[in-house]
Amino acid sequence: MLPTTLSDHRKGLLLTAIGGLALSMDIPLVRLGDGDIWSILATRSAATVLATLIILGAMRLAWGKWPMLVPGRAGLFAGLLYGLSSLTFVLAVFNTATANVVFIVAFNPMFGALLSWIVLKERPQAATLIAMLFMILGVGLIVREGLSSGHIFGDAMALLSALILAAAITVGRASRREMGFVPLLAAILPAVLGLAQALPSGLSVAHPGWILLNGAIVMPVAFWCLATGPRYLSAPEVGMFYLLETVLAPIWVWLIFAETPGTMTLVGGGILVATIAGHCFWMVRGKSIRRL
Repeated sequence: MLPTTLSDHRKGLLLTAIGGLALSMDIPLVRLGDGDIWSILATRSAATVLATLIILGAMRLAWGKWPMLVPGRAGLFAGLLYGLSSLTFVLAVFNTATANVVFIVAFNPMFGALLSWIVLKERPQAATLIAMLFMILGVGLIVREGLSSGHIFGDAMALLSALILAAAITVGRASRREMGFVPLLAAILPAVLGLAQALPSGLSVAHPGWILLNGAIVMPVAFWCLATGPRYLSAPEVGMFYLLETVLAPIWVWLIFAETPGTMTLVGGGILVATIAGHCFWMVRGKSIRRL
């Protein structure tokens, strides 16, 4: 039994590590595409939908049946939320610094804990409530700098994206239904919205290859790996790998575009990363102690 358990654990670590690394390339690839916001949103989302349909078709041929796509009203509602989160995320990318986006979006787990408390009556532990206070401090420092630099709209969109994504995850947990393909198929919403806004004047993407790579390969890999990881790892362990985007995305943008985060962004981001990492470590440690 022990070798099997270790094998499953290592499989989970590998999957979530790949997912976190893939997710960290999202913003740099969007920036490399060099297009207007609606063209980028349409191209990226349409590529994700097309790739998902191809995957589903292959699964249909291999298994002889369709996998669960959108499980009822809960799936439709979660899909709507996932689609809106994609829209607000791209709006954030185009209206504030990369570091601001990833640091603020990292607030998502704490929004999730708060919504679970309100909707699912899952009272968070004291450690989670303390972590929330530190994360509010970190986000406050970042948003404060956004006010002085004129990036308040982008910071607000990043915060809204974190809230909407947390709501989508909460809906999935409340329904207890299979939601694996919902985030990918939900890309239909931003794809249609982006096309409606961009087509009158035509799509404008200087380097569409980067956007197609992002939408058709990077995002499906990221979402699938991060959605599969919880089969083998605890939720706090999976949550630690979401930090890869928070840590690595600003580094990739700094290396590619020489975009240096502001002082308060670095301070606030450092507080967020340290808080989330400390909270995840505490939760994993507590779970291990209870097993003894």
